[in-house]
Amino acid sequence: MKKKLLIGLALGAGLSVAAATAQAATINLTGTIRDFNASHPHMEGAIDGLVTGLVESTLGADENPVRTTKVTSSMPGDLSLFNQWYNDVAGVNMAQALTITLDSAITADPDVYTYTNSAFFPIDNQLFGNEGRSHNYHFTFELHTDFTYQGGETFAFTGDDDLWVFINDQLAIDLGGVHGAVSGSVDLDTLGLTVGEIYDFDLFFAERHTTQSNFRIDTSIALHDNEPVPEPSTMLLFGSGLASLAGARLRKRKASRK
Repeated sequence: MKKKLLIGLALGAGLSVAAATAQAATINLTGTIRDFNASHPHMEGAIDGLVTGLVESTLGADENPVRTTKVTSSMPGDLSLFNQWYNDVAGVNMAQALTITLDSAITADPDVYTYTNSAFFPIDNQLFGNEGRSHNYHFTFELHTDFTYQGGETFAFTGDDDLWVFINDQLAIDLGGVHGAVSGSVDLDTLGLTVGEIYDFDLFFAERHTTQSNFRIDTSIALHDNEPVPEPSTMLLFGSGLASLAGARLRKRKASRK
């Protein structure tokens, strides 16, 4: 009798967790933000406008964008300088975690999750500091998660400066260069994905110049939360079963190594 009760409780809890996930009003995404000094060769330089083709169409083996040889005035110097954007480099950048929350209540469509910030300066007076400016304008931000493709999803971004989105390791939105707020979007139905399969989602952003920083996401993709959540003591009863389900959902590549 006790065994049946425990099984029933476990199944009930599993259904409750699944229902809560399906009905989630927000999505919490934790990424890594890296601060740079304004003196870095790729910061506070030329304003070259929107430049596509600065990165390869496929993520590199290290799960970072791969710089092409395309010339742009805002990114002079050796190609290795770009490798500093999304890697921890002592003396060059300083890193910390940043969580953004996408909310389904911001627009009229409850199926669209939105994060919007027209003054996206999350590390003001932190890390290297503002360097005498009104904001800390020189940083990169990357986040990594995954999602189960349902069919019909879209992802749209508006902001400045550089923004690259990779889905299934393939470049889906390409908004490189130092520029004012520009928009890009992708219809996932055009990517050859299979309904019901889990795919990786990788976003790489850079803010490189005074005076603006806009960051807006609108998406119908039910991205999986990648923010660590402590397990309630009552859930310890179900232990490895629920843990394995969570592990299947959460990406353990770059995000887990930071």
